[in-house]
Amino acid sequence: MTSPDNHRAGFACFVGRPNVGKSTLMNALVGTKVAITSSKPQTTRRVIRGIVHRPDAQLIIVDTPGLHRPRTLLGERLDSLVLSTLTEVDVIGFCVPAGDAIGKGDRFIAEKLAAVKKTPVVAVVTKCDLASKEQIAEQLLAVSELGEFADIVPVSATSGDNLGTLADVLVRHMPESPPLYEDGRLTDEPEQVLVGELIREAALEGVRDELPHSIAVVVDEMLPREGRDDLLDIYAHLFVERPSQKAIIIGHKGERLRDVGTRARKQIEALLGTRVYLDLRISVAKDWQRDPKQLRRLGFFD
Repeated sequence: MTSPDNHRAGFACFVGRPNVGKSTLMNALVGTKVAITSSKPQTTRRVIRGIVHRPDAQLIIVDTPGLHRPRTLLGERLDSLVLSTLTEVDVIGFCVPAGDAIGKGDRFIAEKLAAVKKTPVVAVVTKCDLASKEQIAEQLLAVSELGEFADIVPVSATSGDNLGTLADVLVRHMPESPPLYEDGRLTDEPEQVLVGELIREAALEGVRDELPHSIAVVVDEMLPREGRDDLLDIYAHLFVERPSQKAIIIGHKGERLRDVGTRARKQIEALLGTRVYLDLRISVAKDWQRDPKQLRRLGFFD
């Protein structure tokens, strides 16, 4: 890998309460989908890295689960994951939507960030396409009163407004360094993890509000079909916490599960660039969000 003089490279993480647009913002900066998105809170459960390549810099964006007051063991582990990430990056992007009043959750996170002394924090006012100019101006002022920020940047991931400015601001806080990843690589997530996340995203669409937290996905096997180099067989398991939730996912005569499989398969084929046969099974893992053994089995470690 070659790089110009004064090339910068480093890590930035986006934090904020659930559903403030962190994953959508990362996908927009990277230029492709590397993190799943949903209107449901707490969609992101893992630390996903997206890589932005520029002639002068390489920006590795770390998308984190929404920081919140946890009510389950899973929630505690997600919060722990976020807080440990804050100490490992070069700059933190604190995301607050333009159209939402500052609330307890935002103040809770601002207090946590104030305790991270050595890492600069950039306030990012998101979803500006959904707010008026007056709302954006009022929110910029309200955010400025939440703490000491290195910069405050209003953006829209949907329209692209100020995305370049945000990238410039984040890069300014990066150390001088050659690229950390080879050119063209957009994420360091294993394909099997990305496939599992796309299946979970498809399952999240259209289910009742209480269900998203109860869905987990494990990809059991991914392998080329014997004698075929144009077809990949994927076997995956959806886990829910109760039999009633299993019935919701399956739907009438299995229609919803088939729909989940169809939508997930299209996304997976776009990601991997090959035809896919997707075998989806669904099982009940009773109260898995509160069970340490089940959490480990599903990939959420201490």
